[in-house]
Amino acid sequence: MRTPSRRRPRATLVLAAAGTLLAPLLSGCWAGAGGTGSGGDSINVLMVNNPQMTELRKLTAAHFTEDTGIKVNFTVLPENDVRDKISQDFANQAGQYDVATLSNYEIPIYARNGWLHEMDTYLAKDPSYDEQDVLKPMRQSLTGDDGRLYGQPFYGESSFLMYRKDVFAQQGLTMPAHPTWRQIAGLAARVEGARPGMKGICLRGLPGWGEVMAPLTTVVNTFGGTWFDKNWKARLDSPEWKRATRFYVGLVREHGESGAAQSGFAECLNNMTQGKVAMWYDATSAAGSLEAAGSPVKGKVGYAPAPVERTESSGWLYTWAWGIQKASRNADKAWKFVSWASGKEYEQLVGDTVGWADVPAGKRASTYANPAYVKEAAAFQQMTKAAIEGARPKDPGVQPRPAPGIQFVGIPEFTDLGTKVSQEISAAIAGRQSVESALRKSQQLAERISEEYEGR
Repeated sequence: MRTPSRRRPRATLVLAAAGTLLAPLLSGCWAGAGGTGSGGDSINVLMVNNPQMTELRKLTAAHFTEDTGIKVNFTVLPENDVRDKISQDFANQAGQYDVATLSNYEIPIYARNGWLHEMDTYLAKDPSYDEQDVLKPMRQSLTGDDGRLYGQPFYGESSFLMYRKDVFAQQGLTMPAHPTWRQIAGLAARVEGARPGMKGICLRGLPGWGEVMAPLTTVVNTFGGTWFDKNWKARLDSPEWKRATRFYVGLVREHGESGAAQSGFAECLNNMTQGKVAMWYDATSAAGSLEAAGSPVKGKVGYAPAPVERTESSGWLYTWAWGIQKASRNADKAWKFVSWASGKEYEQLVGDTVGWADVPAGKRASTYANPAYVKEAAAFQQMTKAAIEGARPKDPGVQPRPAPGIQFVGIPEFTDLGTKVSQEISAAIAGRQSVESALRKSQQLAERISEEYEGR
């Protein structure tokens, strides 16, 4: 049995975690606290390049800026890149960006470190925002240890299975109401090649704790595994982790998309939209793009709950939310943007100008009571809401967990750990090493975290 090394004091751990978040600074140039920042009647917003975010950028000038006089300067980057840039600016309180897209993983940690502006003060002055309309799981996931809110969701999501119901019908196949992963593997083999060049399923393989590790961790959960047991013992070498990872890697290698090791959310969305895959397990937020006006697969996609093995459900809980940097010199104007971009008014704007299927949903109860949205998003809206409300971030597997999180572990060190493990898993998907080798290295990485947390 491994003997834990002497645990470092808590103060040292906080510094180590900050060092992890600041790691990108060591490999490149950065403007530092003397950066330009925002000022006057403009704010700087740093956000991920998901489709609904890019739609927001198109609508902002003609609506938000026109109404408020506040100019919004957007910086839009892919998920892995935006996370690095946000951690640089917020951890140093540089103030270059007033607002950034943060997830329910980062917000409690950033709030604990004093990097975010609390929002309760603004909510008290702005009852029209209707905070109680925000779905309870979203509110809870964006609350700090002090009970204050530090983020507002732009959209919320869980995960589910998307499949070409027209292809299934042509092949005489039926999607189970509550599929297991074993059933999905069998179906992937049967629908492969149903159309020229069509693969059975798309699964993320792109390195990144928020890329391949998100879906894979939900598979690990339902196969009975966990990153750490209740006593912080690393468990990536457990039989359950091995079975889940062998299954995931084997499925994507045998019946998955071309270039799987470099495929993330964006690539799988493209593959599904272009008819290159028959199934896709990923975020519920993808459905809006699949059912959007002009989508080649609009009306052809069916939706099923996240596949399971040993648990009753396995969908994740996630939100891309707006956080206001504590060092912002324009916090009041930043709140005006946040309240607009996360409010009912913006959802109505998207519904009226773009289409109700494109509304950044998954965050407000009123959205699911809106007849226009319910009609337009009929294919997926009810299943999305059920998946979000049924997610269990404190109890996602078959055993007690030492920290919250379904597709992540809610500790600062997970950013670095999850990224390094993802690189090993992606290498296994690419065929550069075995699953056993990937998990052996990953276990060693996780044990370093165990040494800091065991006995707490």
